[in-house]
Amino acid sequence: MSIVQLSDRISTWLMVLGATWAFVLCFIILIDVVGRSVFNAPLQGTVEIVANSIVMIVFLQATYAIRSRSMLRAEFLVVLLGPRARRALNLLCYLLGAAFFALLLHGGIEPALRSFATGEYDGEGALRVPVWPTRFVILLGSALAVLSYLVLAFLELFRPDAESEAEVPG
Repeated sequence: MSIVQLSDRISTWLMVLGATWAFVLCFIILIDVVGRSVFNAPLQGTVEIVANSIVMIVFLQATYAIRSRSMLRAEFLVVLLGPRARRALNLLCYLLGAAFFALLLHGGIEPALRSFATGEYDGEGALRVPVWPTRFVILLGSALAVLSYLVLAFLELFRPDAESEAEVPG
């Protein structure tokens, strides 16, 4: 299995995991809303769960968005360029994306380790939600985003005919 295929499988799996968690989150929010409005008894910790979950979902699905070339892409500008300029701009953007997520990864390691070591939590009262899983998902998502951007840069540089392969993973 090539690094491109491995990257595609991981990104697809994480996208499904993020979508599944978003679906579960809908029920958590529904229970909280019904509990508040009907029984005057909200589901404790919903705000903290949702706040941490949204960050996790974004980073779980970022790799898929990158590999499917839909991460912050202004297609109307790219199509105006010639093929060589388009490839050069794509390559530059992929390398900048990899650099951005590499910096995010580098900057997040110490806070994630500290969060785990100190048992950092969100919320007070009935339910306290641990923060360290969110911080480690940010690290995982950032590392995989770097890999995905580098895969796209590789394909752009060495296999310009592989555009359809890079369009939709899975």
